[in-house]
Amino acid sequence: MDAIDQLINYNRTTGLLQSVAGRNAWDQETMMPSKSGNSRAMEMGALEEVIHERKKNSKVGKLLEEAKPKTTFQKRAYTLIKRDFDRAVAIPSKLASNLAATTSLAQMAWQKARQNNNFSEFSPHLKKVIDLKREEASLLSPSGDLYDGLINDYEFGTTKNEIVSIFADMKPRLLDLRQRISEKKLSKPVLKGDFDSQKQLKLAHEIAKTFSYDFNRGRIDTVTHPFCSGGGDDVRITTRVDSKDPFNCLYSTIHEVGHACYEQNVSSDFLHSPLGSGVSLGIHESQSRIFENQIGRSRQFTKWLFKKMKNYFGEFDINDEEEFYRLVNKVETGFIRTEADEVHYNLHIMLRFELEVEVIARNLEVPDLPEAWNTKFKDYFGRDIEKSSDGILQDVHWSIGAFGYFPTYTLGNLNAGCLFEKMRKDIPRLEDQFEIGDVTLATTWLTENIHKHGSLYEPADLIKKATGKNFTPEPFLNYLDEKFSDLYEL
Repeated sequence: MDAIDQLINYNRTTGLLQSVAGRNAWDQETMMPSKSGNSRAMEMGALEEVIHERKKNSKVGKLLEEAKPKTTFQKRAYTLIKRDFDRAVAIPSKLASNLAATTSLAQMAWQKARQNNNFSEFSPHLKKVIDLKREEASLLSPSGDLYDGLINDYEFGTTKNEIVSIFADMKPRLLDLRQRISEKKLSKPVLKGDFDSQKQLKLAHEIAKTFSYDFNRGRIDTVTHPFCSGGGDDVRITTRVDSKDPFNCLYSTIHEVGHACYEQNVSSDFLHSPLGSGVSLGIHESQSRIFENQIGRSRQFTKWLFKKMKNYFGEFDINDEEEFYRLVNKVETGFIRTEADEVHYNLHIMLRFELEVEVIARNLEVPDLPEAWNTKFKDYFGRDIEKSSDGILQDVHWSIGAFGYFPTYTLGNLNAGCLFEKMRKDIPRLEDQFEIGDVTLATTWLTENIHKHGSLYEPADLIKKATGKNFTPEPFLNYLDEKFSDLYEL
């Protein structure tokens, strides 16, 4: 074989080992026995050491020197493998292994601390994670700014200063919209009653199928913090159930199905290759946010969902489809990011981003994080945090070392705005079919313009190819203004 073919074949085995590690992480969250944590941490550390050594193997370096990629596929595969190789060479295998083992233990500690509302149980683990992430960032940040090295793992080429600029542009419009909504003093629908957990999960399965999630290549399980795992022919999602709040289950499911359908719909030509998964978290998140919000919270889709909920749960304290639509899109200053309305959601992200930047730069240390979080939350949302599970302990991300991840949620919202604007132009009366639970026009458009390409294009190039325009926050902010001006009669 030519050097480029050898390189791609070698990378395939490395990718399959990463899939095994991902399945172990999924099992840890969903099915692993409670006393298996230490063994699992050792397994994860050992797997990561093997994977890391393969990525930085001198054989890869030699093949990179010899390879002469010719086709578009080969050229892109070469770029992505080289990127992984350069990163792996910069990181000692011992550090990679320590991070895998430490974050495995930290995630379990976070779960227990969250249940007990006791940050001190998690604090020592978080300190170890942050120390290791700072060490890693120092090896990955050519700009000298540690945070740039971390965000590059999720949105390659993006910098902290770019995120700061985006947030600075967004914040005034978000705060203005929130202020105008709060001044209307309109009554807000309230959902009351108990909603059977098994019926919630049954409806969640039906909704997942409605969005074309393939259960022959996936499954749904319940966890503390929902996530999507896997790729290609094995893409699994999770959700959570609250008998008082069925939307937690239903919209978490729609969100994770957005991620899953992206992975399931990547071209089969790219399977088990560097191109065989979503290109970045900012693009990934755009798919889950379009599924969840522009489609799932639209007036038309909620008409269908209202009927489904009455079929599953009987009558509840919502009188009609319009009141249900207002309930699903109710704007209020809640504590929980994953339950936040579209107006507040990105303010939650800004808070986390600002704290991450400070803690990675050593301007803030772990013992001071809860007070810093609570103070910043009060400033952003005007409410006092009363328990850690509503504040510093609500998200899993820091326990797994995912510093630099949070900004990609906002990038996802903004990408979703660009894509939905173009989708509406391409498909007149797009939303009409949503009323009968048919979203295939939207999901097919996304598959053709985003999903099937996998990692063939860089994120900015993919957005431009799909929309004909460069990335900009304007379509998303305009979408919010249009939707909530109508809802709140602004």
